[in-house]
Amino acid sequence: MTPTSAEHRFHPLRVMTYNVHGCKGRDGVISPLRIASVIASASPDVVALQELDVGRMRSGRLDQAELIAGELGMRFHFAPALRLLEEAYGDAILTALPMRYVKAGALPAIRFPVRLEPRGALWTEIEADRTRLQMMVTHLGLVRRERRLQARALCGAEWLGDPACHDPVILAGDFNFLSRSRAYAEITSRLRDAQRLAAPDRHDATFPTRYPRFRIDYVFVSSKIEVAAITTIRTKQALIASDHLPLVADLRIPVPPPAELREGEQRAEAFDDA
Repeated sequence: MTPTSAEHRFHPLRVMTYNVHGCKGRDGVISPLRIASVIASASPDVVALQELDVGRMRSGRLDQAELIAGELGMRFHFAPALRLLEEAYGDAILTALPMRYVKAGALPAIRFPVRLEPRGALWTEIEADRTRLQMMVTHLGLVRRERRLQARALCGAEWLGDPACHDPVILAGDFNFLSRSRAYAEITSRLRDAQRLAAPDRHDATFPTRYPRFRIDYVFVSSKIEVAAITTIRTKQALIASDHLPLVADLRIPVPPPAELREGEQRAEAFDDA
């Protein structure tokens, strides 16, 4: 069957978001290779990871981002939310597609009553079938007031409100909020909840893995992106590898018309494939 012209205008893209809990499973075993196996089982094109350890004593001084990306044959960018001497902890974006780093930075923090764990965000640009996709990952805080501040910052001029953050846009991660929260409303004032688009009456909980009750991991998409399906990975391995389940979204990314493609080819040298 010959695809229609409308089908030619979209590129399928599978995106996963996964809080890997420092690659420490429910069995107490720290295994980046097991996490990589869980990811590989879903064959995602782009992976947004949270709670990665890099050079930390507690996880054997491993660079978890590099190990997982290497096992999957992907490139990666890592952004530390916390750095102490040679130890780091944070988020990463992995893909085999051409990708360039845009920015990373800290999100607002409060004292409650002591300073809480630092939080941040990472922004990359990914080329998918000549489309320049703005891909962001984040991990918001545990305190409601702090999450609201962080969500507001993500919607502000430095992130989603930046003129360079043009459609199509994906923001994924562990948001630590429920869909009835004010922080959720802040994010959905800019982007759409992929799960609500794909299955508005379904509740795919992602935490905790043993008896998932809470939907706190999300994929948010901009207006031009279509959502074909969204699901959690519930394999035997996924149920033990972390305290979160991976969330996978099958998306359709708009492909620019030929005139825009030619302009994009002239800017292709800007991409960093490292």
